[in-house]
Amino acid sequence: MIKFLEEFEPPEGVRVELLRGEIVMSRSPDLVHNRIVMFLANQIRREPWSRLQTQCVDMLDAVSAPVPDLVVFERGTAPDRGWLIPARVTTVLVEVVSPTSVERDYGVKRSIYAAAQVPAYLIIDPFMAQCVLLTEPTGSRDDADYRCRRITRFGDRTPLEPLGIEVETSEFGIYENIRPHRYP
Repeated sequence: MIKFLEEFEPPEGVRVELLRGEIVMSRSPDLVHNRIVMFLANQIRREPWSRLQTQCVDMLDAVSAPVPDLVVFERGTAPDRGWLIPARVTTVLVEVVSPTSVERDYGVKRSIYAAAQVPAYLIIDPFMAQCVLLTEPTGSRDDADYRCRRITRFGDRTPLEPLGIEVETSEFGIYENIRPHRYP
């Protein structure tokens, strides 16, 4: 499946991910989503961190190659070429929840990232105006999860300990006229 993804060319504006053997296609994100990613990336120091948007991550399980909204890893730890960043070098993976990704971001990706031992997973949720930081991965396969969960509201500073920063969230936008969901 990963070989198929490597050769597949989706239409412009379509993002393609492999999640537990299923190919998932989604449209380009909206402005609220992209601005949140931009505001966050701008707060992460360029030294010692690399911050890549929509970079495919190799979960090393042969059935998952997600494309997080932001991938943060220490400079010099990832390959200089190719289309996959190994999960083992990542420090934080970030997903901004969109209308079509709520269940994937809070469910499937959460367990995929935990199973790959990604140290921290940050879910930024413009529906609920909150950030959910998950740390201390445990377990394997579908049963993997994170032991620790910290929820902060937009407007409050969000500690992102793995990067040694506190994220200012006051500029994060919210989706309007959208029904709240039942997660985290």
